[in-house]
Amino acid sequence: MVTGCPELRALSSQLCDLLGSTCPFIGTVREPLDPYGSPKLPQFITMCSEEVQKHSVHTLVFRSLKRTHDMFVADNGKPVPLDEESHKRKMAIKLHNEYGPVLHMPTSKENLKEKGPQNAPDSYGQKQYPASQGQEVEYVVTGTHPYPPGPGVALTADTKVQRMPSESAAQSLAVALPSPQARSDTNRTAPGGNEYRGASERSQPAGVNSMVMETGSTKNSALMAKKAPTMPKPQWHPPWKLYRVISGHLGWVRCIAVEPGNQWFVTGSADRTIKIWDLASGKLKLSLTGHISTVRGVIVSTRSPYLFSCGEDKQVKCWDLEYNKVIRHYHGHLSAVYGLDLHPTIDVLVTCSRDSTARIWDVRTKASVHTLSGHTNAVATVRCQAAEPQIITGSHDTTIRLWDLVAGKTRVTLTNHKKSVRAVVLHPRHYTFASGSPDNIKQWKFPDGSFIQNLSGHNAIINTLTVNSDGVLVSGADNGTMHLWDWRTGYNFQRVHAAVQPGSLDSESGIFACAFDQSESRLLTAEADKTIKVYREDDTATEETHPVSWKPEIIKRKRF
Repeated sequence: MVTGCPELRALSSQLCDLLGSTCPFIGTVREPLDPYGSPKLPQFITMCSEEVQKHSVHTLVFRSLKRTHDMFVADNGKPVPLDEESHKRKMAIKLHNEYGPVLHMPTSKENLKEKGPQNAPDSYGQKQYPASQGQEVEYVVTGTHPYPPGPGVALTADTKVQRMPSESAAQSLAVALPSPQARSDTNRTAPGGNEYRGASERSQPAGVNSMVMETGSTKNSALMAKKAPTMPKPQWHPPWKLYRVISGHLGWVRCIAVEPGNQWFVTGSADRTIKIWDLASGKLKLSLTGHISTVRGVIVSTRSPYLFSCGEDKQVKCWDLEYNKVIRHYHGHLSAVYGLDLHPTIDVLVTCSRDSTARIWDVRTKASVHTLSGHTNAVATVRCQAAEPQIITGSHDTTIRLWDLVAGKTRVTLTNHKKSVRAVVLHPRHYTFASGSPDNIKQWKFPDGSFIQNLSGHNAIINTLTVNSDGVLVSGADNGTMHLWDWRTGYNFQRVHAAVQPGSLDSESGIFACAFDQSESRLLTAEADKTIKVYREDDTATEETHPVSWKPEIIKRKRF
């Protein structure tokens, strides 16, 4: 028999009752539990452990089963029960987004005459005048919701017809409705007969003819189908050729900027120096020292004789070019500062950093006006413009953010890119911009960042983008390749891979920055072989010697 601790004897006895076999510790055969779950414990164990609250093995087993059930019964793979209200709202939004252009069908005005007089005032108090006699049958677009279906249609009882269009009517209208551009052009060139036209007349462009097909007594009406759109042919651009290589830096040339007067340009390098070069001759004019790490960004102010620079030493400096000395420091970034830009109309400096933030500085007071936080990785590039949104940033977290300068908050976040966005460029004339990433170069439309098109083909890490007023977009990559594109069509008309400087390794052929001069006749690139290369247009090239090989094809998207 087991001697010692009574709790041990009790536990052994409970195990024997559970197993219904000979207990190796006590040496007697225990009977299994009775049907009601009460254990048959020996009397001496009961006497020894009266002070301990006992539970039957049946209770203990079922408690264990309950804990196991509670732990493993939750199946996260089960679908969430469908919420009817959410489902209806989701389907309504999908219907509006996907089928909005074809949710309206044309209805003959002859059918509407049976419903009521056309001269009744509408909900806005405007009187609808009847169409002049002798005209062809016109059509009113009636919506499937109680709102006006178009910008020129008044909200009346006739235009609030609640019915879904048939499939044939929707298809005919989808191919027949003109584009907004064609509609505005038609309205602009239409003869001014009646100065005021009714809402039903304004809903139909004057230049679109109606077509009536009669089959027996049934009248089927459809609008004339438009001609299918064609791909625009790209504008011809002369190719660019290398004509000068400038040496002088002792490290990678990381950034470049041309001054507003077009007399000189400035570069920043991994050798911790800033050098100023004569643009016409390419000769060194001045070297500025002060940074204690790689200089990652330089820009020359158009409003004052100041040069701004930033580097991997977390410093942002303002240089007075009359004395060639640092006159201001902007302290606040917690890590390397990767880029900077100046606001074109107000004295504001914007910098971006590896600390995942961009900062807005007052140039005069050195105060940090806003800290733009929201990115989850290093912010690689920042650009400013006078129109909204005034600040655009691209980050290694693959997103682009458009910022509200006044509030210091994000307006729009663009998540289309799949890899780091290291370059952003604004078009000097159009209200558009482009972003560069290893997956694609993408073009966007302001102010909300509407996607325009992809420029595919530059399969490398794109470090820099620049564009001129003629629509020549230049992308420079980490492997030393430079692609030139037509901005409007995305046609890649030239690819350049310049040889590295003699004595450098082939692996040191990377382009870190590029910029056009103020006349846009020269292109300057800052490269990893410690040189600055200058390109210009080939004067001898013509459309015959360098034709545009434009073959638009619908490329099948790969499944992987």
